Amino acid sequence: MTGTNTWRRVGVAAAAVGAGIGAAMAAPGVAAASTVQPFQIQAAPFGNPNGSFDAPPIRCGLETGVRSGQLTVTGIAPGRWGCPPFAQVRWANLSTGRTGVARLSAGLNGRPAEATLSTGRGQVVLALTTSGIVTPGFATIAVP
Repeated sequence: MTGTNTWRRVGVAAAAVGAGIGAAMAAPGVAAASTVQPFQIQAAPFGNPNGSFDAPPIRCGLETGVRSGQLTVTGIAPGRWGCPPFAQVRWANLSTGRTGVARLSAGLNGRPAEATLSTGRGQVVLALTTSGIVTPGFATIAVP
């Protein structure tokens, strides 16, 4: 009888935690803060993540939380620099099956290279490739 009561208490506690998480996630009017997650895409010139004499290091990150179902590939260096202009991003939403291809912007006129992807909510995997001898960068992220 003691074992049954223990499992009953564990079940009640788990239900309470689940209800609390569900309420927190469904709370209206709560906006998620935009965050850039650094070092998620680690493309590397000549296979060296620190770059070389003729190729700077590539420092890309992923930004979520600006809009629901959107993901931005951008640099993580000061001013959001660090991602190569015109790099290609291929993505797949593992939760919905949606796929897509995008190209980062030119990085001109004081605006860093970036691409905003409309992936929809879910677990997203992406690959970033660029010209030259560069190891592609891969990342997975949960898009709210």
